[in-house]
Amino acid sequence: MSEDCDDATVLSLLDDEYARTILTATSEKPMSATELTETYDMSPPTVYRRVESLKACDLLSEQTQYAEDGHHFAVYSANVGQFTVTIEDGEMTLDVARESEPESPADRFTRLYEDLR
Repeated sequence: MSEDCDDATVLSLLDDEYARTILTATSEKPMSATELTETYDMSPPTVYRRVESLKACDLLSEQTQYAEDGHHFAVYSANVGQFTVTIEDGEMTLDVARESEPESPADRFTRLYEDLR
């Protein structure tokens, strides 16, 4: 998890209906903000605010996709597979199990280069 994102922040995001919808939808397949807006009847500002919050906590990753017409756009994928909340000895902890590590800049460059071929 990001150093700026504590357990309370993550739990607050999980309490948010829109953030949960974005996480569950993007766990099935990468989706653009436009797809999220149209499919789940959310306003664009709502989608972008939640996406930024989820990215800040490393719960969502962003990739660039290229359209056939040469334009590009961002798609988002959930980075998490499981949340575990443990309450023990008067303390609550949150463990976030990642699906995969965030893409490194070198891997991203390679993927972008291969997409252009």
